[in-house]
Amino acid sequence: MTIGADLHTLTGAYAAHALDGAERTDFERHLAQCGACAAEVAEFTATLARLGSAEALLPPPDLKARVMAGLPTVRQLAPAGEHAAAGRSGRRHRRLARQWPKFALAASVAVAAGFGGIAVQQHDQADRARAQASRMADQQARLGALLTAPDARTATGTDGSGVGTVVWSQSRGEAGFLAAGLPPLPEGKVYQLWFNDAGTMRPAGLLPATDGSLVLKGAIDGAAGIGVTVEPQGGSQHPSGNPVLLLPFT
Repeated sequence: MTIGADLHTLTGAYAAHALDGAERTDFERHLAQCGACAAEVAEFTATLARLGSAEALLPPPDLKARVMAGLPTVRQLAPAGEHAAAGRSGRRHRRLARQWPKFALAASVAVAAGFGGIAVQQHDQADRARAQASRMADQQARLGALLTAPDARTATGTDGSGVGTVVWSQSRGEAGFLAAGLPPLPEGKVYQLWFNDAGTMRPAGLLPATDGSLVLKGAIDGAAGIGVTVEPQGGSQHPSGNPVLLLPFT
């Protein structure tokens, strides 16, 4: 992005903290005088907050106990030399103090990985977890690109106490969906997303959970909005009931 860009198109990038110092200052000066941009920034900020809460994962209850039990087996860093110069030692201590959170995290991951290799089943679980993390990272990267597109727009609806938000960009031809607290479904049921093509619903993907997000499968291609229905596990080719959410691209 450049400072010469239309400031009205930077609302998503600002909410996602994607502007550099000079551009951020320039936009904040504009934001103080533009009510429309202030409203869009608020919408994007709320959407990003829902994305973060939807993708947050609680660690397994026994993870802390396994990590603490394994810490005595983690090899400590060897001394760099007892007779190092005082100034060099001070700099090293300050650097290690800054890097300690990274070292602690690396040690925790190493211990967790060690326990995960005890059995084949745990190894398979680790593989699945890595695959899931990779998919989530890809989805979040694509959603981030949508949110920071110059023409990004959002629309939000509610289903009971749950919230669903669609974000789309006509220039990218893509749309994404974020859910937070949608009502739990009976076993064997799933939320399915659809593009609303003038009343004809086109399959666009399955929501992984009542809290989650996904980039819809397929291009917008002139769709008027998106719908959400409850379908059998695995999804359907056509909606089997009325949409629980219907959000327009307006």
